[in-house]
Amino acid sequence: MAPQPPARERLLDAAEGLAATQGVTTTPVDVILDRAQVSPATLYAHFGNKEGLITEALRRRLARWDTTWQECVDEAGTPEEKFLALFSALSRHRRSLTPSRWCVFLGVAAETPRPGQDLADTLAADTDLLTHRLEYLATALVEDGQARMLARQVILIYTGVLGMILRGAEVETATAEGRRIAALAVRSCTSPSESHLP
Repeated sequence: MAPQPPARERLLDAAEGLAATQGVTTTPVDVILDRAQVSPATLYAHFGNKEGLITEALRRRLARWDTTWQECVDEAGTPEEKFLALFSALSRHRRSLTPSRWCVFLGVAAETPRPGQDLADTLAADTDLLTHRLEYLATALVEDGQARMLARQVILIYTGVLGMILRGAEVETATAEGRRIAALAVRSCTSPSESHLP
């Protein structure tokens, strides 16, 4: 029989899994403790409170997302493929982690109108990673002045893909469609004479 993970990891796994499938505010601490098979004292010793636990679970998830996305970028061959690797990374990321109804970060942000500073900073870090990496990758495709605009367009498309997953779309279908639309956005910036969408 395999040994159990340490209590800290069990708490993080439980918090992440429940946040991804049931939401943060609707999940009582007792449910997290029961799933992790730990006492309240263990939670408070490691994380201080429920929000501290959720914050650390999000930080861990963000680090995994960062790694997966960068791997997909590194595997891509052309500047356009590297820019569009966001969508293959999303598909891979969702296959490798706890299933979620859509985006855990957006879900926690929606449920937490007044987060503490650490949680607010962690939610902002997800947005910063998305924005800065896309802007950086866009500079290989368009002039600097257009890179921010293209990145913002693709963030809107990406967010729409997450919304469609919440509405019940299959992940592979939604990410493939998102990639196709994002490719049209790229071509509208790189080939102005063909900027109309079909």
